[in-house]
Amino acid sequence: MDETLILCAVDLSGRSHLEYGLEIPTEKVGTFDTELTEEFLIAFVRKANMTLHVKQLSGRNSHHIIEGTFKALARTLAQAVSIDEKYRDEIPSTKGVL
Repeated sequence: MDETLILCAVDLSGRSHLEYGLEIPTEKVGTFDTELTEEFLIAFVRKANMTLHVKQLSGRNSHHIIEGTFKALARTLAQAVSIDEKYRDEIPSTKGVL
Protein backbone atom coordinates (compact mmCIF):
# COMPACT_ATOMS: atom_id res chain seq x y z
CA MET A 1 0.00 0.00 0.00
CA ASP A 2 3.02 2.24 0.52
CA GLU A 3 1.94 5.88 0.07
CA THR A 4 -1.80 5.18 0.09
CA LEU A 5 -4.24 5.82 2.94
CA ILE A 6 -7.89 4.85 2.64
CA LEU A 7 -10.64 5.71 5.11
CA CYS A 8 -13.46 3.18 5.24
CA ALA A 9 -16.68 3.12 7.27
CA VAL A 10 -19.52 0.62 7.10
CA ASP A 11 -23.02 0.44 8.53
CA LEU A 12 -24.76 -2.92 8.29
CA SER A 13 -28.05 -1.10 8.28
CA GLY A 14 -30.19 -2.91 5.75
CA ARG A 15 -29.97 0.14 3.48
CA SER A 16 -27.64 0.04 0.51
CA HIS A 17 -25.65 3.17 -0.21
CA LEU A 18 -22.13 3.87 -1.44
CA GLU A 19 -20.12 7.05 -0.98
CA TYR A 20 -17.12 6.62 -3.26
CA GLY A 21 -14.19 8.97 -2.89
CA LEU A 22 -11.34 7.37 -4.82
CA GLU A 23 -9.27 9.06 -7.50
CA ILE A 24 -7.58 6.26 -9.41
CA PRO A 25 -5.16 7.92 -11.87
CA THR A 26 -4.94 5.20 -14.53
CA GLU A 27 -7.57 3.39 -16.57
CA LYS A 28 -5.92 0.01 -16.14
CA VAL A 29 -3.77 -1.91 -13.69
CA GLY A 30 -2.36 -4.65 -15.88
CA THR A 31 -5.45 -5.93 -17.64
CA PHE A 32 -7.83 -4.83 -14.86
CA ASP A 33 -10.09 -1.91 -15.78
CA THR A 34 -9.86 0.35 -12.72
CA GLU A 35 -13.39 1.73 -13.08
CA LEU A 36 -14.57 -1.78 -12.15
CA THR A 37 -13.52 -0.99 -8.57
CA GLU A 38 -16.48 1.36 -8.15
CA GLU A 39 -18.80 -1.00 -10.05
CA PHE A 40 -17.84 -3.87 -7.75
CA LEU A 41 -18.44 -1.78 -4.63
CA ILE A 42 -21.85 -0.64 -5.92
CA ALA A 43 -22.92 -4.26 -6.48
CA PHE A 44 -21.43 -5.31 -3.14
CA VAL A 45 -23.34 -2.75 -1.06
CA ARG A 46 -26.57 -3.50 -2.93
CA LYS A 47 -26.36 -7.23 -2.28
CA ALA A 48 -25.18 -6.77 1.32
CA ASN A 49 -27.77 -4.04 2.08
CA MET A 50 -25.11 -1.96 3.76
CA THR A 51 -23.89 1.61 3.70
CA LEU A 52 -20.24 2.00 2.74
CA HIS A 53 -18.03 5.07 2.66
CA VAL A 54 -14.58 4.82 1.10
CA LYS A 55 -12.38 7.88 0.86
CA GLN A 56 -8.84 8.20 -0.41
CA LEU A 57 -6.83 10.38 1.96
CA SER A 58 -3.57 9.94 0.05
CA GLY A 59 -2.10 7.88 -2.75
CA ARG A 60 -0.79 8.14 -6.29
CA ASN A 61 -0.30 4.54 -7.41
CA SER A 62 -3.46 2.99 -8.88
CA HIS A 63 -2.57 -0.52 -7.70
CA HIS A 64 -1.94 0.71 -4.15
CA ILE A 65 -5.20 2.68 -4.06
CA ILE A 66 -7.25 -0.35 -5.11
CA GLU A 67 -5.34 -2.70 -2.80
CA GLY A 68 -5.70 -0.30 0.11
CA THR A 69 -9.42 0.03 -0.52
CA PHE A 70 -10.07 -3.69 -0.35
CA LYS A 71 -7.82 -4.14 2.69
CA ALA A 72 -9.60 -1.28 4.47
CA LEU A 73 -12.99 -2.75 3.60
CA ALA A 74 -11.99 -6.21 4.86
CA ARG A 75 -10.69 -4.87 8.17
CA THR A 76 -13.70 -2.60 8.63
CA LEU A 77 -16.16 -5.44 7.98
CA ALA A 78 -14.26 -7.75 10.35
CA GLN A 79 -14.49 -5.14 13.09
CA ALA A 80 -18.17 -4.43 12.37
CA VAL A 81 -19.23 -8.06 12.81
CA SER A 82 -16.99 -8.92 15.76
CA ILE A 83 -18.51 -9.28 19.21
CA ASP A 84 -17.29 -6.78 21.76
CA GLU A 85 -16.91 -8.81 24.95
CA LYS A 86 -17.78 -5.74 27.03
CA TYR A 87 -21.26 -5.67 25.44
CA ARG A 88 -21.63 -9.39 24.69
CA ASP A 89 -25.24 -9.66 25.93
CA GLU A 90 -26.50 -6.42 24.36
CA ILE A 91 -27.91 -5.76 20.92
CA PRO A 92 -25.33 -3.65 19.03
CA SER A 93 -27.80 -1.03 17.85
CA THR A 94 -29.00 2.33 19.16
CA LYS A 95 -32.51 1.26 18.09
CA GLY A 96 -32.35 -1.91 20.20
CA VAL A 97 -33.08 -4.20 17.24
CA LEU A 98 -31.20 -5.51 14.25
